[in-house]
Amino acid sequence: MSDWVLLGLIAALVALLLLTVFGFVVYSGLFTEVVVSAGSPPVSNITLAYKFRVGPYGESGQLFTDGCSISSKLCSIGVYYDNPHTVSPEKCRFAIGRILSEGDAKPSEEQIKRFQKYGFKIFSFPAPSHVVMASFPFTTPLSIHLAVNRVHPALDTYIKERKLCAHPRIEIYKEDRIYFVCPLARQGDFYVPEMKELERKSRAAAAEAEDAQTDITGADTMSEASSISIEATTDSRDTSVATSILLPFPASRGREEADNRSEHSYSESGASGSSFEELDLEVTGDGEGAPGLLPDVGYAGNQEVTDKWTKEPIAAERGEE
Repeated sequence: MSDWVLLGLIAALVALLLLTVFGFVVYSGLFTEVVVSAGSPPVSNITLAYKFRVGPYGESGQLFTDGCSISSKLCSIGVYYDNPHTVSPEKCRFAIGRILSEGDAKPSEEQIKRFQKYGFKIFSFPAPSHVVMASFPFTTPLSIHLAVNRVHPALDTYIKERKLCAHPRIEIYKEDRIYFVCPLARQGDFYVPEMKELERKSRAAAAEAEDAQTDITGADTMSEASSISIEATTDSRDTSVATSILLPFPASRGREEADNRSEHSYSESGASGSSFEELDLEVTGDGEGAPGLLPDVGYAGNQEVTDKWTKEPIAAERGEE
């Protein structure tokens, strides 16, 4: 009889433990509905102390801890610039820190010096005019993991369906809510100086690679043109010599015929050019050829942006200009 009582107590304890875990997960936001919308942001312009890193987003936890250890009363912020689904973890770029002030308030010199002492840098974000945003309960540490796994996919779907340009991803931990904000305009204003420098170097490297490719292509084209010219000259000379030997005409007549043949080849090139002009006119006359290129151009433009969170063109350039 005592064995049955003991088994009953164990079963009751296990059931109570499972209910406790289930209640904890529910309290953390397991069944919270994720609502994504576009509109005014939940915050205005802010001044933050941050650290910039390149690497897996999983390393951001230590940076959050560093900021909290300096001041536990301030709100945390994370800015994520790359889409981890398309960019390798070692190349993801992000900034983590604490919000020193918001709106018209100014951060104290004491706060600034304290964060700078531990390697943080100071930067300001303007108030975004329009954003794509969502929020999630921040009641337990588990809420962070639930939010990351539920909110980001919802944001991806919302942005992709509406073909929006919204980046970077900004997470603001404010009181008992986590706000996910994606600016729809002036995205470059939310790039910290380190990120802007990396973008500048990336553009410079891409331009150098393009110039090198252009030089190689130009050299190949000139080489092919020279080869064709030499072959044409050789053929012309061989023909002239054969004509002067085989035909009962003076040498001057052979040279004249060779010159005429040379002039005829140039006229063939001109006729070829006219054919292309006529083809262009026909295509334009239909009114269908030129517009038919537009979908391909738009598609190519979209394919260049797979690295960013929103799969849209990089906006750092626009922000810098």
